[in-house]
Amino acid sequence: MPADTNPSGDIFGGWLMAQMDLAAGNLAARVARGRAATIAVEGMTFLKPVKVGDEVSLYADLVSTGRTSMRIHVEAWRRNRYGEDSVKVTDATFTFVALDDESKPRPLSGGI
Repeated sequence: MPADTNPSGDIFGGWLMAQMDLAAGNLAARVARGRAATIAVEGMTFLKPVKVGDEVSLYADLVSTGRTSMRIHVEAWRRNRYGEDSVKVTDATFTFVALDDESKPRPLSGGI
């Protein structure tokens, strides 16, 4: 939406990063079988702009798990709403930790 853009009509990087965090968070909740929180983001570089009206697709993959944490790699791709070709615009690895009811780290309970 226009409120999420700079004066040139490019989507703010922070908006895109938030969408990527949501995608990673969905996978983290499934793996943790409960609440999980972002604790780090590695290596985000914006390769191409996203314009108002572009379709944005996000792909999240579980990279690794620890006792309480998991690393999830997310790629963001854009497609012009009138076109067929998709272009990768950024990617990053998000680290999440599983949390208990008191917001303290807890062991992962199996996962998907």
